[in-house]
Amino acid sequence: MAKLHVRKKDKVMVISGKDKGKIGEVLSVIPKSGKVVVKDVNIVSKHQKPNKANMQGGIIKREAPIYSSKVMLYCDKCKSVTRISHKILEDGSKVRVCKKCGETF
Repeated sequence: MAKLHVRKKDKVMVISGKDKGKIGEVLSVIPKSGKVVVKDVNIVSKHQKPNKANMQGGIIKREAPIYSSKVMLYCDKCKSVTRISHKILEDGSKVRVCKKCGETF
């Protein structure tokens, strides 16, 4: 299991691929495969068969996972993508910090 640089509910920007430049929120993280699901990114069409729970079938649009290396953390304060550094506060807690502006995530 690999440790990923992004977490659930982080704001990220896609840096490569067909959705390059899109900004979205991380909906889920899949560490086993090294992938993340980002809101409104990598939309695929899924052909859904009608069943008891979902009586109506059809083509459903949904987000598919993308590799975590294709996304970078987005800082709202400096309005750009950034890498993170770690900082230990006075109370002993460890927080993630923007490398560019010093804002905590």
